[in-house]
Amino acid sequence: MTFKALTARFALVVSCALLTATPAMAQFWQCAPFARLVSGIDLHGNASTWWGQAAGRYARGHAPKVGAVLAFASTSRMRMGHVAMVSEVVNDHEVLLTHANWSRRGAVEHDVRAIDVSPNGDWSEVKVWYGPQGGLGTSAYPTKGFIYSAKAGSDEEQVRTAPMIMAALASDSHG
Repeated sequence: MTFKALTARFALVVSCALLTATPAMAQFWQCAPFARLVSGIDLHGNASTWWGQAAGRYARGHAPKVGAVLAFASTSRMRMGHVAMVSEVVNDHEVLLTHANWSRRGAVEHDVRAIDVSPNGDWSEVKVWYGPQGGLGTSAYPTKGFIYSAKAGSDEEQVRTAPMIMAALASDSHG
């Protein structure tokens, strides 16, 4: 890892740590508005619609990249779907996610573990860390794939946008 990449990663981690200390984090977050804010992917509506909305607007695929959004499919237990931003790619079958409204209603979680458990290793089914259990949940969730923002995979771009995200979160808590 280059010094520039290491510096960028450190700045991103510090920014995430500062985000958890802001009063804005006390507000109730749905996954879609939070994912839009932290990823820069400008899609609206229920998380279950993001994959379709992204067609022709954003690149989509089945390989995780930092800054990409993992789009979960709707299920009977998760009717609105779910979206979560990839904060780190650990390896081909494990990522860390930053997302909202998963383990605790409205709460934001940073760098939680998600693993690919799909039969073909294509990220079409995942298990995600679940706070009340303190580990991976017992359920596997179907996903549609990754939506790539213009900044997905770019440490430098994420460092430049981190202060803007912090400012946006801070201003949301006051108005």
